Amino acid sequence: MVTDSQAEKRKAANPAEEQQEISIEKKLIALYTLQQIDSQIDKIRIIRGELPLEVQDLEDENAGLETRIEKFNAEIASFKVMIAEKQQAIKDSLALIKRYEEQQQNVRNNREYDSLSKEIEFQTLEIQLCEKRIREYNAKEEEFTNEINIAQSRLDERKVDLSVKKAELQSIVEETEKEESDLMEKSKKSSEVVEDRLVLAYKRIRNNARNGLAVVQIERDACGGCFNKIPPQHQMDIRMHKKVIVCEYCGRILIDHDIVEKFHGQQ
Repeated sequence: MVTDSQAEKRKAANPAEEQQEISIEKKLIALYTLQQIDSQIDKIRIIRGELPLEVQDLEDENAGLETRIEKFNAEIASFKVMIAEKQQAIKDSLALIKRYEEQQQNVRNNREYDSLSKEIEFQTLEIQLCEKRIREYNAKEEEFTNEINIAQSRLDERKVDLSVKKAELQSIVEETEKEESDLMEKSKKSSEVVEDRLVLAYKRIRNNARNGLAVVQIERDACGGCFNKIPPQHQMDIRMHKKVIVCEYCGRILIDHDIVEKFHGQQ
């Protein structure tokens, strides 16, 4: 026979147990809600795809091409200066040769004549060396000019590509920015319902999962993530909502159809 005192104790114990079940159930619903929100965010980011990286790569390539062109232009400018210096040296040597030739007309002996002849020969060699250097500098200038034309052509093409990619990215960002911001806020609020250790575990599982799924439903007696069979006892524990249970194969958090239904009922 159950005494009034025992009945009261049992009555007092049941709400606590029921409250614990509700608390775990709420956590499971919150985790599933968090998963659904984060999956929507993932889809938005998939829509953007590789565009941000492509834009960054194009910007880096363009910056590299512009630096290359600047370097070539600086080299060409230095060649022009050196060519001008050699041309002036040729003029100076020609002036000296003319002067030496005039002096040869008034020499008093062969020694003076030979000395002037050597000076003329030296200046002639100087002119030939300057002309050789000018040809080399002109060849280098032409080579670098061709490199500039190639780099400029590629830069022009990449600027067009960058403009198209930026416009495409901007369009996608404008379409999804507010939606993503709203979802991020919802994700934050859902995280607040669950204790930090569970949120950290959820995020860790998501980071390790290829499809970003950390919370999955049982489907045909198997984990909805790795598709390994779940023992009947574990399935029963999952349906009771008394504790958070993870898949022993992939580590994902497992929920049953009832949690999914209650999630949709809240929407």
